[in-house]
Amino acid sequence: MRVRKAVFPAAGWGTRFLPATKAQPKEMLPLVDKPVIQYAVEEAVASGIEHVIIVTSSQKRAIEDHFDTSYELERLLEEKGDIDMLRQIRRISDLAQVTYVRQKEQLGLGHAVLVAKEIVGHEPFAVILSDDVVIGDRPCIGQLVHAYNQTHSSVVAVMEVPHAETSRYGVIAGEEVEGALNHGRLHKVSRLVEKPKPDDAPSNLAIIGRYVLTPKIFDKLEQTQRGAGGEIQLTDAIEALMQEQAVYGYEFEGTRYDCGTTMGWLKASVELALQRPELAPEFRTYLQSLEL
Repeated sequence: MRVRKAVFPAAGWGTRFLPATKAQPKEMLPLVDKPVIQYAVEEAVASGIEHVIIVTSSQKRAIEDHFDTSYELERLLEEKGDIDMLRQIRRISDLAQVTYVRQKEQLGLGHAVLVAKEIVGHEPFAVILSDDVVIGDRPCIGQLVHAYNQTHSSVVAVMEVPHAETSRYGVIAGEEVEGALNHGRLHKVSRLVEKPKPDDAPSNLAIIGRYVLTPKIFDKLEQTQRGAGGEIQLTDAIEALMQEQAVYGYEFEGTRYDCGTTMGWLKASVELALQRPELAPEFRTYLQSLEL
């Protein structure tokens, strides 16, 4: 069955970016001139996703407004003759079918995925964390969808991280898969450890915010006990899933920015601005003029 739907957990408070996120969703923080979540939705659409499911909470109305039609703004742009911007604005509301579901209690990533169960139904689906912005020649979630189509199993995105940083991630142990799919990127996961100390990490392959999951994950999420902080962890459910189905890790191609941290967001803002032809020359000159 084809992967048609993607779940975007977006109910968190964004406390790392306070006070900016006191009244504005962290997903709406701009990278250059586009909100963080739009990069993720565009990635999904470029990968063939047709139905976007955004898991929200209170104070997240701005996300809904962003992907909705704004007749007043469109009329203003049309009257001004700014046709190029008018096309850009209309394109946002036409990207995909978007459904919103409320996570009434913030009980962790696993719970956020679980509240989308009825909308996803009994079919494979993607999970995309918009904090992780991945830029590359091929969309990251599209690479995972391709791996799913070959393996018919759940696939998580992994990347090499410095050994000293493994305590920030879920880390996999796995065996490289031989054959046409290999290319040194596909690994059959044998173990998954959440935020291990460097000495306890089974590898330096860390999971980042991209998943393609079979619908069996919902059964496992419903059976998963709350862990630290009273939260239902997605990694715990994936570990349980591994007892019945194969799970793979895929070393994706592309550059990942952790826009859930201030430093990651700053790095992404600078590097993405330097990739914009209309901005790069003047911005590069400005950066070179700084006394650093």
